Amino acid sequence: IAPVFSYIFFTTLMSSGLPTNMPAGVVDLDNTSTTRTIIRNLDAFQQTKIVAHYGSFNEAREAIQRGEIYSFYYIPEGTTEKAIAGRQPKVSFYTNYSYLIAGSLLYRDQRTMSELASAAIGQSTLLAKGATEDQAVAFLQPIVINTHPLNNPWLNYSVYLCNTLFPGILMLLIFLNTIGVEIKENTAKELLHLADNSIVTALVGKLLPQTILFFIIAVFYNVYLYGFLHYPCNSGIFPMLLSGLLLVLASQAVGLFFFGLFGTLRLALSAASLWGVLSFSISGFTFPVMAMHPTLQALSVLFPLRNYFFLYANLALNGYPLIYAWHSVVALIIFMLLPFFVLKKLRTIMLHYTYIP
Repeated sequence: IAPVFSYIFFTTLMSSGLPTNMPAGVVDLDNTSTTRTIIRNLDAFQQTKIVAHYGSFNEAREAIQRGEIYSFYYIPEGTTEKAIAGRQPKVSFYTNYSYLIAGSLLYRDQRTMSELASAAIGQSTLLAKGATEDQAVAFLQPIVINTHPLNNPWLNYSVYLCNTLFPGILMLLIFLNTIGVEIKENTAKELLHLADNSIVTALVGKLLPQTILFFIIAVFYNVYLYGFLHYPCNSGIFPMLLSGLLLVLASQAVGLFFFGLFGTLRLALSAASLWGVLSFSISGFTFPVMAMHPTLQALSVLFPLRNYFFLYANLALNGYPLIYAWHSVVALIIFMLLPFFVLKKLRTIMLHYTYIP
């Protein structure tokens, strides 16, 4: 129930792709037709909604501190006059970066509006001096940039985040549910007895039903994302289902390895929680691994979610055949081998370990 609830929560939270109509304010001390046009154009941006006009900088600053607006655009007195005279007036915009997404998007809108306003005033000045419209445009923008975002042309944040956030949540829950429940409930010896004292039989019997359940959840989020929400999946859904199965098996293996490595339920849960949470940062879906410190780049391969992200990027986004992502498949299979290094210790723990709350 927990992962399914999380999936529906995050997709409905980001259903429009980006937050829209975020409240912003304006301090227009010039109050001319030019500055009013700038404000109207700023309000027309999808992410920005001008909700208030303030009479001074301090009033707008206090509104940000009270949480009424995320940003405000400051136009000092004499801006239009200086612009027409070519004296380079300065406008300012202030954003609250305590809210990273809101601050970043409003900063982008206000900076874009400043550049457009500067170009508009420059064009008017050039036309007034006798230049043709083509000459003015060529002078103001000698190079025109066409942006074509690959694989996510809508710039939908939900596409960026959910495709790795969903398997990451599932991986973290697998880490925490694979470890040592029998020790806590004092049923480990009974489990081994039912398995004829075979640790392999005991682990397979315990984990196989969980594997089936977790794989069903992996199938659900893949069908939900690519079938129902129609997110980009250029490889077809079956390679992504295979990737989900590999992630489930690798996550279970890592959970067992932590328990066998540390030998105590408390330390194993702490290590699994830390490793799972770090996976979100070091997988590369919010901040590129290639821009991290070389040490962190080397350590990133030790996280199952990082290898799953490679599979997602190569298969679903780029549409490459699975063979081009073979190194990520091999890495996840290597994770599955980790429990074999601690099988003997796991059997000893299940026979002799006493849980202390």
